[in-house]
Amino acid sequence: MKTIKTTLALVLLLSLTCQLSQAQKMFMVHQDNVRPSMVMEYEKIAKEFNAASVEHNLQTQWFTAASNDFRYFYITPIENFADLDKRPFADMAKAMGDKFGEMFNNFDKCYDSHGTYIVVHDEELSYMPEGSKEAQEGQNYRKWFFMYYTPENGKKVKEGMKAVKELFKSKGSTNYYRIYRNGFGSMENYYMVSISAKDEIDGATKAKANEEVLGPDRWETFNKVLKYISRMEEYSGEMRPDLSYAPKKE
Repeated sequence: MKTIKTTLALVLLLSLTCQLSQAQKMFMVHQDNVRPSMVMEYEKIAKEFNAASVEHNLQTQWFTAASNDFRYFYITPIENFADLDKRPFADMAKAMGDKFGEMFNNFDKCYDSHGTYIVVHDEELSYMPEGSKEAQEGQNYRKWFFMYYTPENGKKVKEGMKAVKELFKSKGSTNYYRIYRNGFGSMENYYMVSISAKDEIDGATKAKANEEVLGPDRWETFNKVLKYISRMEEYSGEMRPDLSYAPKKE
C-alpha cells in the first residue's frame, strides 16, 4: 500500500510539472505575515538584508510586494521544480558567518507565520495587449482580486475568465490586468487578478472610466465568473523596488 501511495504521488507531481511547463511562467513566492507593531523593525531588517545581498552579489533575484494588511511577498521567477533545490544563499551565509543567522533571527521576531509556495502567471487569461512585463515603471500601486473556486467549478470559472477577457478586448479597454493562478503548495484553487496603477487615486479613476467603456451589460459577462466562485477577496498594495533585488550584470 505504501508503494502504491508513493507511486501515485509521483505520478501526480509529474503530471503537475508537465502542466506547468506547457503553460506559463512560474514564480516562487515567500510570504511574511508581519505583525503591525513590527512593520518598522521588519523594514529595517529587510533593507539590511538587501544591502548584504548587494555586497555579496547574491546570484538570485526577487521582486518584492507589500499588501495593505502587512504581508510581504518576495517573488522569484523559476524555470521548473528543480530550481527549488538550489541554495543561492549558501555562499553568502558562509561569508557572513554568525551575522547571517542573526538577520534571520531578527526577521523571525517580526511575524507569527511565513511560508513559500508557487504561483503561475496565466498569459492566456491575462489582458495585456501591450506586453506582459512583471514590473511597469511608475505603476507600482496594485489592486489584487482573489477568486477562489472548488475543483468541480474549475472549467466554468476558466471559461468565464476567457469571456471577461474577450469583453475587455472587444470594447478596447485600456484597463489592463494580469492573471495568476495557484500552483504547488496551495491548498485552495484560485485566480488572482492584478491591476497596476500609479497610485490609489489613479487606480480608482481608471476603474471608473472602465465601467463606462464596458457598459452596463458588463455584469452579464462578469456573472459568468462570479456565479461559480466560492468567495472573493480584495487587497491593495504596492511593488517595492527598494526591497527587490537582482545581481550585478557582468
